[in-house]
Amino acid sequence: QVQLVESGGGLVQAGGSLTLSCAASGGAFTLDVMGWYRQTPGKQRELVARSTDSGSTEYADSVKGRFTISRDNAKNTVYLQMNSLKPEDTAVYYCYAKGLYSDLIYRTYERWGQGTQVTVSS
Repeated sequence: QVQLVESGGGLVQAGGSLTLSCAASGGAFTLDVMGWYRQTPGKQRELVARSTDSGSTEYADSVKGRFTISRDNAKNTVYLQMNSLKPEDTAVYYCYAKGLYSDLIYRTYERWGQGTQVTVSS
């Protein structure tokens, strides 16, 4: 089974930077899509940024120009570089991956990480 392990959350002052990492592991699999979502209490989980294996990226309007998603395919890892952080970026950030994994036959999968807290103080 594919597993995602996140790291890099924490507390930062407004205007600061953080980098989140998410490493995938668990046998033979593809990472067709990797991305980051975030959620605050009482609100739905929302897309922050995502990246496909073909290199295309998509960002939420609220983070364009401040956040950058990147992938290290050799390490099965996706990163989210977050600059110029604002208090409204405070949320639990979840890594997401979708692709195929091999269990005698190829099957589709979708996985979420455990979440990492990002808190931006004003």
